[in-house]
Amino acid sequence: MQSKNDEKRRDFVKLGAGALFFGSLIGAGVYLAPRLNARERLLRPPGALDEKEFLSTCIKCGQCVQVCPYHTLSLLDITYGNSIGTPYVDARARGCYLCDLLPCVLACPSGSLNHDITKAEQVEMGVAMLKNPNKCLALLGQNVKQEDIASILTHSNKNEREQKVLDDLQEYVGKPCTICADLCPYPQKDKAIAMVSDNKGNFYPEVRNQCVGCGVCEELCPVSGESAIVIIPRVKYEEIYS
Repeated sequence: MQSKNDEKRRDFVKLGAGALFFGSLIGAGVYLAPRLNARERLLRPPGALDEKEFLSTCIKCGQCVQVCPYHTLSLLDITYGNSIGTPYVDARARGCYLCDLLPCVLACPSGSLNHDITKAEQVEMGVAMLKNPNKCLALLGQNVKQEDIASILTHSNKNEREQKVLDDLQEYVGKPCTICADLCPYPQKDKAIAMVSDNKGNFYPEVRNQCVGCGVCEELCPVSGESAIVIIPRVKYEEIYS
């Protein structure tokens, strides 16, 4: 049987570990907090209703996945509990290219993807954020190297549309990185993201208020591991950039 002193020591250790954990979160600052939320907020297809309504109306038919020309959508597996079988976007693997007429929305038979959303300007998937500026090639003043984009080029699906993305990406090798701004699929891309300079003359991507969180910038960011720019799902611009 444990003595009272042993119990006190155990409780002290638990409290200390907790304090260190939460202290580390606070110390991580503004970049980490939205990403923690993103682990709870999945990036859903264009037109997705709010999460509660989405889960109650999605019939898990997979039609949206089948019609996506870019192989963007996947279905959640059993580890996601009652969300199993619902569509989501893993932006680092493949962003949403905001296709004309949004075929995923048109294919949804239940209305969990709102049929009133018919064009890119109406989409509200989330918002991009320069979470890791220390990895941004533009800010570092480094040109894009072939090895930087090598993993992106290995994507297993390469239909005509997807191949064009890869061909466009290849054009940046040996040049300053402006990929996230240039290859943004939003119709008026400079209203969603643009390259600007800071007070030291360093260029970086500035996310603007018409960003819809499609995730293409995160997919195509040519750095290893987590990208310099990430999508915060299910938030509006003002919530991040107030």
